[in-house]
Amino acid sequence: MFAELFGRVSGKPASAPGNDSAAGPAHAVLGTPIAMVPAAGQAEAVFGCGCFWGAEKGFWRLPGVLTTAVGYAGGQSPSPTYQQVCSGRTGHTEVVRVVWDEQQLGFSDLLKLFWECHDPTQGDRQGNDRGSQYRSAIYVSNSSQQAQAEASRAAYQELLSAAGLAAITTEIAGDRTFWYAEEYHQQYLAKPGSRPYCSAQPTGQRLGAFAGADYRLDPRVWLHYDWSISHCVLRGDNSPIQLP
Repeated sequence: MFAELFGRVSGKPASAPGNDSAAGPAHAVLGTPIAMVPAAGQAEAVFGCGCFWGAEKGFWRLPGVLTTAVGYAGGQSPSPTYQQVCSGRTGHTEVVRVVWDEQQLGFSDLLKLFWECHDPTQGDRQGNDRGSQYRSAIYVSNSSQQAQAEASRAAYQELLSAAGLAAITTEIAGDRTFWYAEEYHQQYLAKPGSRPYCSAQPTGQRLGAFAGADYRLDPRVWLHYDWSISHCVLRGDNSPIQLP
């Protein structure tokens, strides 16, 4: 079983059992350890935005992302399995853990992708996927991330309200334990024979400036994501975005 305790996102995470920060399973696309422990100048956070297959691909394509892993967070039971999480009895949601280089990528860039890649107003579902494991969530590592996440939520709510859409239901919190999902879920969409599935239904609203924003990516990066098309993450290449 690959679902093992990784650590709390509010503090320094422990390595996956049997692995150190330079070892363990390698990312199927990036080649880095998915159990990477952030070093100086690096950071981590955890995002829940519907089925984690498509969500993870959206994040690993961003320039500056060092590694990603899918898992479960926000629940009560230790070491949950996929079947247990899908039962709704553990309280976990499907999430993506992201580690990134802070010189290349701001937390705001990740928040922009998060808000734009799904509909954060749907409560315990995302598109055709229904259940508490599909709820929207951001689990932060520090108070600065918390403040940015809350400010971005307020800014995105203004956009949604102006478009006649409902209230955001996204949970924002720290001190949540991340548990690895089973190995076959890791970077699922990049593996041979994978089922091209993503239930996300973006609202089409683009997050701009907000209080405390630290955008670092070239704006041309966002041309690679067409949120006017449902499930558009499936249409992009698996490789990280590279600009000319």
